[in-house]
Amino acid sequence: MTATDAAQNNPLARPSHPQRWLILGVICLAQLVVLLDNTVLNVAIPSLTRELNASTADVQWMINAYSLVQSGLLLTAGSSADRYGRKKMLIAGLALFGIGSLVAGLAGSSAQLIAARAGMGVGGALLMTTTLAVVVQIFDDGERVKAIGIWSTVSSLGFAVGPLIGGVMLDHFWWGAIFLINIPVAVIGLVAVARLVPESKNASGERPDLLGALLSTIGMAAVVYAIISGPGHGWTSGRVLLTAFTGVAVLTGFVLWELHIPYPMLDMHFFRNQKFVGAVAGAVLVAFGMGGSLFLLTQQLQFVLGYGPLEAGLRTAPLALSVVALNLTGLGARLVPRLGTPLTIASGMGLLAVGLASIALLGGDGYGGMLLGLLVMGAGIALAMPAMANAIMSAIPPEKAGVGAGVNGTLAECGNGLGVAVLGAVLNSRFAALVPSAVGAASLPAALAAAAGEEERARITDAFSSGLETSMLGGAVAVLAGGLLAALLLRRAERGESDRADPAATAA
Repeated sequence: MTATDAAQNNPLARPSHPQRWLILGVICLAQLVVLLDNTVLNVAIPSLTRELNASTADVQWMINAYSLVQSGLLLTAGSSADRYGRKKMLIAGLALFGIGSLVAGLAGSSAQLIAARAGMGVGGALLMTTTLAVVVQIFDDGERVKAIGIWSTVSSLGFAVGPLIGGVMLDHFWWGAIFLINIPVAVIGLVAVARLVPESKNASGERPDLLGALLSTIGMAAVVYAIISGPGHGWTSGRVLLTAFTGVAVLTGFVLWELHIPYPMLDMHFFRNQKFVGAVAGAVLVAFGMGGSLFLLTQQLQFVLGYGPLEAGLRTAPLALSVVALNLTGLGARLVPRLGTPLTIASGMGLLAVGLASIALLGGDGYGGMLLGLLVMGAGIALAMPAMANAIMSAIPPEKAGVGAGVNGTLAECGNGLGVAVLGAVLNSRFAALVPSAVGAASLPAALAAAAGEEERARITDAFSSGLETSMLGGAVAVLAGGLLAALLLRRAERGESDRADPAATAA
């Protein structure tokens, strides 16, 4: 077979788009604002409570409506992009996100802001899936890993700097400004996408899987809601258990339906591919370690080390900065061809685990040990995330790129939620075991306020630090185990592909 024949038979071998780097810049800007809005609202809680008379439940829904709708719709959005056109869905996502941001910025009540955040979640789901799918379409094999590395850098940066952006905006403007800054980005993105981004879609003309879309949306929304609400309502509460059971039951129905029909939205045969399963396992645990650790670190910086919210946000920035520095230099893209995807992912997740362990063992006495851990974690994420995203997308046919991006985004949302929930539960369990008298308090500040004297306050703080250490070490073990598992599955998949490509070598 000639090189030309191979290129024709391999859709991923298409030539790169001549304006690919400019297009990448446009879609990364859109991706950035979508991810910023996952965390930017956290620092505005006091303002929302004061100016909108929002209750605690209202604030929870303001924050969670966005991620709940977004995660529930990711698979459906990816499937729609594949069928109806990724450029069309990218334009629709930018328009919905911009309109939702305008309504949110001008909202005069809690109900209006919650509804606007839900609308932004719909636009965010369309953007999250189509941006990665477009990257796969416009870059060839030689540049795709580097491009996905830049895309992953923007993802990490958006997740980490949301509180910083929110804090800076609230220092100078009213709370609605944190949404209105999205509008110029959406307008620029609409113009640029309309002029630059080529249209691509699945030419097979499969019928839309409407029931599959409904089942996946309801099931994912229910599971993510249970994960989000578990720490607040209690994991054994009727609300959480019923929602989790409903989500699992509906997703089970989704799987059975997808196996039954000839035109599935998500082909379950993908999960027979060890390359896909290995990358999926790694992606969940990287998000698990990153999301859970940032959740714990902000508490340690504020409650144990005494920093304010903005100061705490600044001190977590080295994690994002190290990811940006390493990916923009192209280190990960250069290492993947040399080390191979399995070893690159194992090395990255090993570094992430070492960083978590460093923070657990060295971060309790001051910021120096924590800084070391953050930098090592950033190096690990910079290596592992692009390699895993590329492995997921390369294991899925190009005509299903939107579904692949939806799977990748869904895993990130679930991994992040699980990290917060599981590592937070470990922290709470350890804290409760060491200081039973503080269990009734709603938070560490409440427990400290109720303490009888400095000795008890010191005991409560030490117990909290011990809980953080235990939780971080548990996260490190989980991430390391996941990295080894992902590398093993990917290595087996590569050997299988090599054997199929060279039957003579197999026979020998």
